[in-house]
Amino acid sequence: MARQRTILTLNGGSSSLKFAIFDLGRPERCVTRGQFDRVGRDGTTFSVGDSNREVGRLDHRAATDYVLEWLDGNGDLGSVVAVGHRIVHGGSRYVAPAIIDAAMLAELGRISPFAPEHLPTEMEIAAACRQRLPDIPQVACFDTAFHRSMPTVARMLAIPRRYFERGIERYGFHGLSYTYLMGVLERETGRDAARGRLVLAHLGHGASLAAVRDGKSIDTTMGFTPAAGVPMSTRSGDLDPGLVQYLARTDVMDAASFDRMVNHESGLLGISGTSGDVRDLLERESSDPRAAEALALFCYQIRKAIGGLIAALGGLDMLVFAGGIGEHSSVVRSRICDGLSFLGIELDSVSNSADAPIISTPSANVQVRVIATDEEAVIAQITAELLNKELSE
Repeated sequence: MARQRTILTLNGGSSSLKFAIFDLGRPERCVTRGQFDRVGRDGTTFSVGDSNREVGRLDHRAATDYVLEWLDGNGDLGSVVAVGHRIVHGGSRYVAPAIIDAAMLAELGRISPFAPEHLPTEMEIAAACRQRLPDIPQVACFDTAFHRSMPTVARMLAIPRRYFERGIERYGFHGLSYTYLMGVLERETGRDAARGRLVLAHLGHGASLAAVRDGKSIDTTMGFTPAAGVPMSTRSGDLDPGLVQYLARTDVMDAASFDRMVNHESGLLGISGTSGDVRDLLERESSDPRAAEALALFCYQIRKAIGGLIAALGGLDMLVFAGGIGEHSSVVRSRICDGLSFLGIELDSVSNSADAPIISTPSANVQVRVIATDEEAVIAQITAELLNKELSE
């Protein structure tokens, strides 16, 4: 019997690392899945299924070495014929998945200031795989690629044009998640419905929304970096740029401190002063006005973003919630949609409370769906397709 050939996917976040093993012949079939949390902090945890244990303090490179060793001990590493990576930023050069080579690594190194919290660690993850699996091809799946279809008017920043010519523009993120959602919609609703006017809302630790028409992104809330757009767990979302000069003068805040504030000390955490986790804030809101205000601002800004994206689309046929908050918080979904009935958005309270796949009322003009996203499945599918293409040429 031929030995099973598999794909290893690695999805590195700012403080996490998700991994999975997929069958190359049937890339929709996941064999093993797990993740590290609190990467780079004390108490890094490693979990697979119901098993969860602390593994000390691991950075992304050490976590990658750990999972490769764990897979080898389980007998899974020997079947790996390709590794697929989520790479958060491809800049203006990489608009499609590609095999990682020296030229790509050099370009990613050059644009690492575009995503300083992600690209350097993602390159370290790839380096760890190259050292352990030197003859195995690695595929970069770019989170920004989904949004390269955005028109120029949606990509440009209103700053001197010379910066646009240097690649400083609105890129958008969560592209792998949006790719997965579009695949699910094509299968479940049919091609025509999936090609309608859609707003996709990926709401998790990081949060963004995308306007999709004819199957292509035409606008999104995140911009040059993932810190832009709606408020998030610890990210500020859009800010008045005048704050940079003001805080430099009044608080003697330098660029590094400002970056740390908008990425790690703001959003739900900054407003509440206690937590960036929606679950914590929902538990406290009745007794903590700051928690209530954080939730109110989060839902309000997302509701505003939905309105803006509908304007870009010229109407709305479907709204989709995904991500940890979007998939599991019926309260947040309800508050976001409250007051949007004039746009044809009406939720069925029973379906919404049950996290049902369709949570809109049968008579609503806009269908509202909840879809559990799976970035790793997209990485596996892309990697399998690219590997098969390379082998056939």
